[in-house]
Amino acid sequence: MSRRKLSSVIPFGYIISKDHPSLLEEVPEQIEALEEISNLVMEKVLSLREGATWLEHKTGRKISHQGLKKIIDGRLGT
Repeated sequence: MSRRKLSSVIPFGYIISKDHPSLLEEVPEQIEALEEISNLVMEKVLSLREGATWLEHKTGRKISHQGLKKIIDGRLGT
């Protein structure tokens, strides 16, 4: 699934399309890992810092605990 690139920041779980630089493409492994960690953080099994560290280890892509919080809050609509 593709979506338009709206800023210079590439959201976690996406990469710039090689064919269309104005579009972003999903990275399924990152999206799956993000779903898994988001659920664990929301259930208070892991802290935001632990979740961000785990995501970086699992995917090789850096994300801050604040960035993870922003994603989770966006999903919750807060």
